[in-house]
Amino acid sequence: MPLILHYHPLSSFCHKALIALYENGAPFVPKLVDLADPDHRAEFLRLWPIGKFPVLHDEARGRTVPESSIIIEYLEQHYPGRTKLIPDDSELAREVRFLDRFFDLYVHLPMQKIVGDRLRPEGSHDPHGVEHARDTMRTALGIVEKDMAERTWASGGGFSLADCSAAPALFYADKVMPLADDYPQVYAYLRRLMERPSYARALVEAQPYFSMFPA
Repeated sequence: MPLILHYHPLSSFCHKALIALYENGAPFVPKLVDLADPDHRAEFLRLWPIGKFPVLHDEARGRTVPESSIIIEYLEQHYPGRTKLIPDDSELAREVRFLDRFFDLYVHLPMQKIVGDRLRPEGSHDPHGVEHARDTMRTALGIVEKDMAERTWASGGGFSLADCSAAPALFYADKVMPLADDYPQVYAYLRRLMERPSYARALVEAQPYFSMFPA
């Protein structure tokens, strides 16, 4: 009985889960969710009433697992593969989990705030909130710029959960606040992430949907 990933190819947090799945070759069935379709939306809300993807359903174990970080933790526990995404060493594991939260909270979510504001109808934009999000991203990217001067991957060790988190956060951040000039080390790191076969595959699959991203 397969793993089923309920997702959308354009979703940044879905990219995070896809990277982990592709890194370790866990067999799964992708199930695209179109929240604009009433039937799709109703079915998905029955599975996870919060209505946020990705959501992993493990038919064999009878478990439904929401949230990208928790999905990756679950895969590491029950479907490990060749890439150790969470180190066995507790100190290293804590650093990886911290960096996962760092990229989610201080790059990923502010980026989504900026993108979401572009989708608001005229008259309901939040310029103060957008500027606060940009300030948060600038601070976070400054920290990453220093760290990546001496690192290949986020934690300083091998490819990990932290890199699964960083890849989509930085990919979309680059679209709303281009990185190359002000953050050359971050940009070089993003290029390495995009060349990683697991993320390169997710990006190829997302290509038909990029026209939906608000300019």
